[in-house]
Amino acid sequence: MERYRSGHNGTDSKSVGGVSPTWVRTPPSPPFIRYLGVRLPFLLPGFQVFDDKDMPSFEKETSSRRGARMMLVLHRWLLLVVVAMPGGCATVDFDHPKTITSAFNDTGDTSLGQSLAGLAEAHPGQAGFYPVIDSIDALAIRLLMAKRAERSIDAQYYLITGDIVGNLFIGALLEAADRGVRVRLLVDDIFTKGYDAVMAALDSHPNIEIRIFNPFARRSARVLDAITSFGRINRRMHNKSFTVDNQMTLVGGRNIGDEYFAARQDKKFGDVDVLGVGPVVGDVSQMFDQYWNHRYAVPAPVFVDLPKDPDEALRQLRDRIKQAYDRVKKTRYAEALQSSILRKLQKDANALTWAPYELVYDSPDKAKRHKAKEAASIMTPLRETVLNAQQELVVISPYFVPRKKGIEGFRSLRGRGVNVTVVTNSLAATNQILVHGGYAPARRPLLNMGVKIYEVRADATVSGEEHVDAEDAKATLHTKVFIVDRSKVFIGSFNWDPRSAYINTELGVIIDSPAIGEDFVERVESQLSTQTYEVFLNEQGSMRWRGMENGQEVVLTREPQAGFWRRMGGRFMRLLPIRGQL
Repeated sequence: MERYRSGHNGTDSKSVGGVSPTWVRTPPSPPFIRYLGVRLPFLLPGFQVFDDKDMPSFEKETSSRRGARMMLVLHRWLLLVVVAMPGGCATVDFDHPKTITSAFNDTGDTSLGQSLAGLAEAHPGQAGFYPVIDSIDALAIRLLMAKRAERSIDAQYYLITGDIVGNLFIGALLEAADRGVRVRLLVDDIFTKGYDAVMAALDSHPNIEIRIFNPFARRSARVLDAITSFGRINRRMHNKSFTVDNQMTLVGGRNIGDEYFAARQDKKFGDVDVLGVGPVVGDVSQMFDQYWNHRYAVPAPVFVDLPKDPDEALRQLRDRIKQAYDRVKKTRYAEALQSSILRKLQKDANALTWAPYELVYDSPDKAKRHKAKEAASIMTPLRETVLNAQQELVVISPYFVPRKKGIEGFRSLRGRGVNVTVVTNSLAATNQILVHGGYAPARRPLLNMGVKIYEVRADATVSGEEHVDAEDAKATLHTKVFIVDRSKVFIGSFNWDPRSAYINTELGVIIDSPAIGEDFVERVESQLSTQTYEVFLNEQGSMRWRGMENGQEVVLTREPQAGFWRRMGGRFMRLLPIRGQL
């Protein structure tokens, strides 16, 4: 496991070309199809979709025959697709020469460096942290950090959309690059389809370089990659980090899109980031450099066509961003972004909580199937932290899919008297109904052993929504946090599901702070009665949901706030033998 507590001494090297895909839009497909495109790019004929020995006994009898039948049908269908579609065998040139660059380590003279000078020295062995829960603050901090950048911006994301937030974010990076700031943007390739031209335009800026992690070889026929290279393209980079001048960093669960920052009126994601200063920044930079210089981080020009007229392409891109800015100026959201949170943090040293920490992440080699088992894994420190719980474990995870070993782990904790609380999405709130199908069968065994389960309501509130009239938007939990004994707090990108554990790469930080831990637990407990439904078993052993409606406590006999067809869809998803891919 890669654990770091000291700064990284990078080399002062100029990057060549590049930038990030500005607009990466989620395809407007039905939720189930969209989920398969994200989590399961495709199932190859003969691919073992579940490991029978790792499946709870109550799942085995119903899934084996059904799975075999499904795989036979899928095998025949995919074979027809491969035969019918042209294209041959496309590959990615992972060995194409590229410039090795590292984070700058001489940034103490920047404005951020000067404003933070002396703080780390006053707290040896610790870093300063500030959890960012409010959605508006989360975007404002990113934009203000980019505005204050003088030397470098290193950004790493799984998803960047083409909406208001995506435009604001890319516009901020472009403005920084215009001032001479080196911008390195590393993006996963799962949502970049159709945006090669945009990436090429950005890459033409002399101060911006974009690299795509684990790219698809076929840019317009990705389904063929999913069929012929499933073992590779199924593994995605799920890390999220944003670091400026190697002085301040932000890690957590938010992607770059409207729903993560309360900028949509139809859906809203509750999420958490954590701002860090001190030695943790160097640790994040060292992590970023590993991914940036990895064989699977491919410069955009290797597989996209550069524009014939780079200046014109960049001009058109700037026009689009300006139009987006102009639209934002006419909304309430523009006023909300006038946040002073960053200035407050720089002026008030007490706003930061200084504490010991451990930066935890997967090696980028996890993206290579043949190296994944030997690659350094985030699971090692996470498992150690959880199993060392003495009194209490609180898990907050949008996608919670414990399998047999996970259920036994909870049983071990309960056997030692550890109180366990799980907060996850309800069927009505989840944006991934397939994941709910993987989670639902685990509820009964967990409840039987005394684990408390709370499911977030679809009408829950999200901090920051009041600024954009998003009160009626569908709420979805997207926070990835767990707290051990109210003293150790994990904040990051890791979901409690097999995909985060064994397939995607993940990033987070474990903060050893009773102050932060106590605050998180108190915040959760204060909102359980109004923002969630408690799942429980009645005296007859039937599953029920307890919650508040119109100020009165109610007990429901079926999945709350979910219509007939959604409940039927949730039940169907439980039948699919793909829990190991969720």
